[in-house]
Amino acid sequence: MQARSLFAAIALTALLAACATPTTAPPAEPVAPTYSALGLEGVMGANARALIAEFGPADLDAREGPARKLQFLGPVCVLDAYLYPPRAGAEPVVTHVDARLPDGRDMDRASCVAALNRRPQAR
Repeated sequence: MQARSLFAAIALTALLAACATPTTAPPAEPVAPTYSALGLEGVMGANARALIAEFGPADLDAREGPARKLQFLGPVCVLDAYLYPPRAGAEPVVTHVDARLPDGRDMDRASCVAALNRRPQAR
């Protein structure tokens, strides 16, 4: 009878150990960065003249149909402002901005706007 009890205890211990073995969690899905709109008040909804007055001449001015992209380069970051007309025939205004570090990594948009505001205007 003792052998049977010993066997049962060993089997129970092995079963419990198997249940307690940690499992590897699947890798987390990448999460898109979230950005604050604070500091973008002077950019969102602005027209091209207002952007140029704020940051100086654009380093890139691309147009495709009614859309326009203005790019501003600074030592800290690159800001791309996308302008679209709010309605047919209206002047395009900024509806979206992207910001990145010179090496291409994402950067907070408001921080990039602040950095560009501090860059020298004369080139």
